[in-house]
Amino acid sequence: MRLGSGPLPDRGGSGLRVTPILWRPSPNCGARRGGVLPDMIVLHYTAMANCEAAADRLCDPAFEVSAHYLIGADGAVIQMVDEALRAWHAGAGQWAGAGDVNSRSIGIELDNDGRGPFPAAQMRALHRLLPGIMRRWAIGPDGIIGHSDMAPDRKSDPGPLFDWQGLARLGLSVWPEATPAPALPVDGAVFRAALERFGYGPDLDDDLLLRAFRLRFRAGVDGPLDPVDMAMATDLGRRFVVDRAAAGA
Repeated sequence: MRLGSGPLPDRGGSGLRVTPILWRPSPNCGARRGGVLPDMIVLHYTAMANCEAAADRLCDPAFEVSAHYLIGADGAVIQMVDEALRAWHAGAGQWAGAGDVNSRSIGIELDNDGRGPFPAAQMRALHRLLPGIMRRWAIGPDGIIGHSDMAPDRKSDPGPLFDWQGLARLGLSVWPEATPAPALPVDGAVFRAALERFGYGPDLDDDLLLRAFRLRFRAGVDGPLDPVDMAMATDLGRRFVVDRAAAGA
């Protein structure tokens, strides 16, 4: 691997430090289809033994998978695909009306097995990496999603231990502000309509939609749809309405 040209600023402790981006090119990429530009960032966990094993897999042409960035548990950042190109990280699924998520997204893999917490150094590196990507491609906080959001029938990453609320506090994702209203009726159709406005696909069955929503916003909660789900989904669908016409361009 060689050093890239885009160090990440890290203000903390004494003075300004920079975290270099390591460059390890992957052959598993291509042009973005239809001339579209990235309008979302998809977060993943690797579910592999360690960062080196993940990097080997993401750069191996035999496996036909890749990501733009891989962040190690120690906070090391590896870039494998130029942001202007289409990495192969999302697979089948959809978000905000876009079926070819690979063409419309930047993919970031986090070295995590899916069972343990995300280390502080890794999260700090993610917090430093995201703003630059968002600025370069004019992606808002509502454009930061999990693999489980766009492919809930296949994927659960970045999983229930990922701190989405902390990301939102930094303006790097979104979080519902609503609190449950006792008079708000539990209505599956209203819940679905709100989450479709937010970006979830229209073809998910009711149980899968609820599971995907809770995995991100109410990790660990079980049981039937309840007023808290209703209030949170309604707020998301009110404040963060996706532009499906643009996504389908």
